[in-house]
Amino acid sequence: MTPEDFLNGQVLLIDKPLNWSSFQAVNKLKYALINKLGLPKKFKIGHAGTLDPLATGLLLVCTGKFTKRITELQGQAKEYTGTFFIGATTPSYDLETEIDQTFPTEHIDTALIHETVKQFLGEIDQKPPIYSAIKKDGVRLYEHARAGETIEIASRKTTIHEFEITRIALPEIDFRVVCSKGTYIRSLAFDFGKAMNSGSHLTALRRTKIGDYDVKNAIDVTLFEASLGLNKE
Repeated sequence: MTPEDFLNGQVLLIDKPLNWSSFQAVNKLKYALINKLGLPKKFKIGHAGTLDPLATGLLLVCTGKFTKRITELQGQAKEYTGTFFIGATTPSYDLETEIDQTFPTEHIDTALIHETVKQFLGEIDQKPPIYSAIKKDGVRLYEHARAGETIEIASRKTTIHEFEITRIALPEIDFRVVCSKGTYIRSLAFDFGKAMNSGSHLTALRRTKIGDYDVKNAIDVTLFEASLGLNKE
């Protein structure tokens, strides 16, 4: 593609690596396009939906005039796959923080797991994790959390369109979820464990789809950068 193609607008399907923030991925792409294709430093680029550093998978990156489509793309349903660890919780609801509580799991069987899934289908009330980027009183929640402050978080409506258990090997449960914008899979992990009178936290997460866009068609950031060098030659 030419510099004009990126300025006129592209939706790039990027497979975000583990431990990269969404901001880092976009910055890497931005500077690759500036340095290898000579795009102006102030050209527009942005992503349509954050992925946590501990998650991998589909990141939609819009360039040029297509940055106007970000809000539209953010509103589409998203599909995730991942793993819950049953019997323990962490303050962040994932592996960012250490286990703070353990819970019994002897009563949990396949029937209970599948029965519990039904509680989370459709519109549900969900509280975002305290370790999230949502702002309260002008300060991001994770900043309150790291300062040891107790914050009351309001619940919000979200929709789980599909929720499938794909593997049970306790204490691990693998899942596939299709959900609306604003759903926190970390909160789903926490609430799922609580609903089984136990605890749970997220140990792996991969975003596989956003609307009709599929991670199968996505490219690694480093490979994308290398392809720009080949195109220039």
